[in-house]
Amino acid sequence: MQTNEPLLLDVRGLSLSFGGIRALRSVSLSLTEGESVAIIGPNGSGKTSLFNCLSGAYRPGAGAIFFRGESLLGLSPDRIARRGIARTFQNLRLFLGMRVIDNLLLGRHLHFHSNLLAAALRARAEEIRQRERCEEIVEFLDLEAYRHVRVADCPYGVQKRVELGRALALEPRLLLLDEPASGLTAEEKDEVAYWLHELRGRFGVTLLFVEHDLRFAARLAQRMMALDRGEKIAEGKPEEVQLRPEVARAYLGEA
Repeated sequence: MQTNEPLLLDVRGLSLSFGGIRALRSVSLSLTEGESVAIIGPNGSGKTSLFNCLSGAYRPGAGAIFFRGESLLGLSPDRIARRGIARTFQNLRLFLGMRVIDNLLLGRHLHFHSNLLAAALRARAEEIRQRERCEEIVEFLDLEAYRHVRVADCPYGVQKRVELGRALALEPRLLLLDEPASGLTAEEKDEVAYWLHELRGRFGVTLLFVEHDLRFAARLAQRMMALDRGEKIAEGKPEEVQLRPEVARAYLGEA
């Protein structure tokens, strides 16, 4: 993408292999502040592998990743999170035995700055400061009725909201969403689309998301990138990318 805006994320020629399997083949992608970009592709196309490279779970064999002008290569997931990147997962990774509000507070752990002595003297004040952001998220995602409910006892759609809320609690500049609409009803998808649209303005977050529901992706994304077998096969406006013959072949086969 050519732009005069400063890049928030700049991925250049990313490649990743597992033995003889090429998961990513020289994939490049850039995002400016405030954008919403979707990554689409059939199963096994490399979408989650790309996310794992961006979040530090995988180290690519070749290429570069710059976030706000600084390289992310070699950084651990927690250091990348501290730089301002948070993510959600296709398979929810929540503490099911804990209450909703406690899961959100766990997302604040990077923002606790007290040393041991300060923690002993001012633990309550520190907790109050950290709860303020979580209270904002509870209100924004309409979680008030579930705040003291164990996550395991919440409906699946609510659990998806909790994971989104925990990611927001990190105060990210870039939010990586792995299939945010998967497993949701049509009504729940409408609600998630609304929240994702609104949070860009309210919390100043840039979105990069993987999604199989092309209608949902096109509704939310300003740009779309398609992957197939680890390669980028199309990029542009959602309505243009979905009409590309190579994208149709990737999803439907040669026939």
